Amino acid sequence: MAAALLYPPLPLSAQSRLKTLEIPLRKVPLLNPRLFGFDRTILLSSSLILSKRNGALERVRSVSGGHLSEIPVESRNYEFSDGNAEVELRLDIGKLDIMNSRDIFVDMDETSLLVRVKASGTLITLIEANPLFDKIKPSETIWYIDEDQLVVNLKKHEIDLRWPDLVESWESLRTGIQQLLKGTSIYIVGDSTDINERVANELATGIGYVPLHTSDLLESYAQQSIDSWIVSEGADSVAEAEGVVLQSLSSHVRSVVATLGGQHGAARRHDKWQYLYSGFTVWLSISEAAGEAAAKEEARRHIQDGSMAYTNAEIVLKLGGWDPNQAQVVAQACLSALKQLTLSDKQLTGMFISILSFVSKMFKLQSIWDLLQKQISILCKPLCLSTV
Repeated sequence: MAAALLYPPLPLSAQSRLKTLEIPLRKVPLLNPRLFGFDRTILLSSSLILSKRNGALERVRSVSGGHLSEIPVESRNYEFSDGNAEVELRLDIGKLDIMNSRDIFVDMDETSLLVRVKASGTLITLIEANPLFDKIKPSETIWYIDEDQLVVNLKKHEIDLRWPDLVESWESLRTGIQQLLKGTSIYIVGDSTDINERVANELATGIGYVPLHTSDLLESYAQQSIDSWIVSEGADSVAEAEGVVLQSLSSHVRSVVATLGGQHGAARRHDKWQYLYSGFTVWLSISEAAGEAAAKEEARRHIQDGSMAYTNAEIVLKLGGWDPNQAQVVAQACLSALKQLTLSDKQLTGMFISILSFVSKMFKLQSIWDLLQKQISILCKPLCLSTV
């Protein structure tokens, strides 16, 4: 699309000239635009908890008992296929000493599947999928033995949703989310620029989107750091400039945009959100709440109060701490929430709250403008600006 406006290097004044920023990205049809005026408090969904045990992350479990799968693709010990209305699972049981069908136990609910067999007097778990990639109809589950394989047919709740795998994992989410996003961009907001950028990079890499940092765009353009900009011109000046950048990016798709955190960020201001509605917004919020219930109540209070502009986001992830090494885990939680949001609310008017809690120190991250230079070209053109 044609170039949009970006504020020039300092100083910004009534006589300042604007330059244009052109970001040539591939265009695809957008999803429905945001609808305004809905009550976000009635759409609080099941939350996610992330914790550590013995230095390693536990499986993430939801209020309903679900979790982010620990089953990596390379260790998959089953055959899986999607037949539109149903999905089929095949497990090899030829080497097991199974006397009859009574030694096979298949338990499931809408979001999980547990298959066990009794062999040589021992109860063996063949597979525990929790959560499944999407909901199923438990009452319509059929299983049978086909020679040396146990076959389990699961009726899908959403027929049009293609399952890339049986379980919800990083690999299945980053592959399967494409059909739901349909090219719509994702905006990461929150008070930490570092966290926003790290998670945006993981998301973009995972789903094949272009990673964009508004901090890098502004610093490259102004030829100075955001901190020095704030000192020279103030936080309002930076927020105004980022708002124009967001206006430019709002016409593009297939990108994950990391916004500035703090008082100088445009996302902290209600009047700058008109351009963020062109995509999905995820609020990454550090919380000191003690436990999941307290964190969810904290998020609910923020939504009801409405004074924080971040509450305009469709998805809220409450983090009890931050570790840069776990950015992909946070990105996976973002994709899981996006999947549930788009499936549960086809009009895209929902607020999905996820709670992520793991103890770690805050680390500073470096910007990676060299990656963005390959994606972005800047075209300069003097224009006029009237300011008050």
